[in-house]
Amino acid sequence: MEKTPLSTRKFLLVYIAWWVVWAILQTDLLVGFGVKPTVAMIDSMISNLLIALSCGFILSNMRYYLPRKERYGYIVLLSLGLAGLCILISKLIVLPLAVYVMGDPMYKDFFTASKGIRFDFAFLQIGCICILSILWYTTEEEKLNRQRHGEAEKLAKEAELFKLRQQLAPHFLFNSLNSISALTGSQPERARKMIQQLSDFLRSNLKKEEQEWVPLSEELQYLELYLEIEKVRFGHRLSTEVVCDEKSLEARLPPMLLQPIVENAIKFGLYDTTDAVTISVRAAMDKGYVRVEVVNPFDPETSRPQKGTGFGLNSIQRRLYLLFARADLLETHAENNLFTTIVKIPQLQPAAIV
Repeated sequence: MEKTPLSTRKFLLVYIAWWVVWAILQTDLLVGFGVKPTVAMIDSMISNLLIALSCGFILSNMRYYLPRKERYGYIVLLSLGLAGLCILISKLIVLPLAVYVMGDPMYKDFFTASKGIRFDFAFLQIGCICILSILWYTTEEEKLNRQRHGEAEKLAKEAELFKLRQQLAPHFLFNSLNSISALTGSQPERARKMIQQLSDFLRSNLKKEEQEWVPLSEELQYLELYLEIEKVRFGHRLSTEVVCDEKSLEARLPPMLLQPIVENAIKFGLYDTTDAVTISVRAAMDKGYVRVEVVNPFDPETSRPQKGTGFGLNSIQRRLYLLFARADLLETHAENNLFTTIVKIPQLQPAAIV
């Protein structure tokens, strides 16, 4: 289990300073109880060193192993065991030094009388470090889990967005190839022109694959390539009208977003009629959004777009939801034999759309 290490230089300095302060306080306390200053200093240094090493062991142990909730009794037993071990080692080291080296026979009685307090003090400090370690590493583990979960969701979202973009090109390509096939025998010049335009369109499509955001002006250039191909297919029957204000041209949106919408408009506007049809595209800024409307006429007797928007608009709806977590950015309206598709793209901060 990967952890964020605590053994940084800054932490070590704080950790050492903490125990130095405790050693000084304990030395002063022991002197106040009548222990010789040198003996009190050695007692305090060794006792706090042993407790500090025990706490360091706890920190290292918890870094790689966190007990489960049902095994928190392990923390109590570990704290009791380490506290007892600290007192035992301290007795084995400090008593001989104080009694035989520094000539303080009274220290033996003082140490025996203070064993209970020493043990409680060591247990509380080690226990506190255990609890703090569990809280720290549990928080770090949850943070890492959230981060990994977020990265997994991001990868899944990017994969789905990529899949949607990849589906759009074949969807249009099949229609174009069918039209080229139909024109090859009767109108070879138009077929050659359409092949060239299709090549330019696909080349532009490939360039956009790695882009996450493009200006509306660039998206309209890409849309124009698509419309030129469709005009070869439908001839004089198809005309387009594009109206955009200057501010909206700098707005940014996901690439290849408008082409499926216009394709849907052509499908419902031309497929069931032999009359000339005008597809209108209008764009303007609207309260932090770039609002794009695509309008096409339709015959309510032969076409019912309000009951099915097809793959194109469904893919746009899904892309917008994946990008913005909102389902209200795409609207469709059918009124007075006109079908209107409205898409609104929030304009994020520049750093968020690079």
